[in-house]
Amino acid sequence: MVERDGSAKAIVFSQFTSFLDLISYALGKSGVSYVKVVGGMSRAARDTAVNKFKEDKNCRVFLTGLKTGGVALNLTAASHVFMMDPWWNPAAERQAQDRIHRIGQYKPIRVVRFIMEKTVEERILTLQRKKEELFESTVGDSDENAVPNLTEEDIMSLFA
Repeated sequence: MVERDGSAKAIVFSQFTSFLDLISYALGKSGVSYVKVVGGMSRAARDTAVNKFKEDKNCRVFLTGLKTGGVALNLTAASHVFMMDPWWNPAAERQAQDRIHRIGQYKPIRVVRFIMEKTVEERILTLQRKKEELFESTVGDSDENAVPNLTEEDIMSLFA
């Protein structure tokens, strides 16, 4: 990332704070400056971390949870997003990725998702696709309103 663009910064999302701890350990050993924002942090600590990431040109990585970093942040300093594990709800992932798709973003954005083959992560991606297809077929951009045609099974799969 930095080899392509010397000023590149990244946001790393994971559902698991223990995974973020492992990543922060590796970054620290490599001499990469980072900040971490997780649930339970005080507002002041969170603001300090966000401001350091935005203002410190040497702070390259913003580690956060998908839910913690998915709302109320404007992180246009970053141009890379790394999704370390998928979430069953694709809208939550898109909302998290939108932290860098804001007014003031002038760099191309790159999103990388890490998925292990033949794991629960692959099944989560399948579930995401099914949910998106069901949404599009019922309330998406279609002129036809298919909501009255939903079966009980369709509705249950939306909220499962």
